[in-house]
Amino acid sequence: MLKTSENEIIGCNENTLVTESDGRRWVTREPAIVYFHKHYWFNIIAMIRDTGVSYYCNLATPFALDKEAIKYIDYDLDVKVFPDGEKRLLDVDEYALHSRLWDYPPEIDKILHYNVDILIDWIDKGKGPFSQAYVDLWMKRYQELTHH
Repeated sequence: MLKTSENEIIGCNENTLVTESDGRRWVTREPAIVYFHKHYWFNIIAMIRDTGVSYYCNLATPFALDKEAIKYIDYDLDVKVFPDGEKRLLDVDEYALHSRLWDYPPEIDKILHYNVDILIDWIDKGKGPFSQAYVDLWMKRYQELTHH
């Protein structure tokens, strides 16, 4: 972790093992800045590639941190931002299916839609992780810590 505060966690991963809830495992290919906030229902992964920074934003509960890991419930709805600024809302069908299957209360839908609006505002304004200066700052810090 690069920074932990009362409300935020900022980290970097590179060649990190990820285990999905279904047991699938894979290793990240490129360095990425990860951002979690205690008050927002999303987390942000800024993937640093040769072609530019791409973002993958998970709509999910605010994080909980314990001795094992950073934990959250992922609601399948995602926003992807491409290096050219194009935004796409992903997995809408998957979210709708799981919403019916697991009987999400209407409040979850309202909370997630509200947080999509916040996320889009952050993207459009280059706020926080969506700022190149932010990415540069935290990648530099990561490289200093790992002696890259």
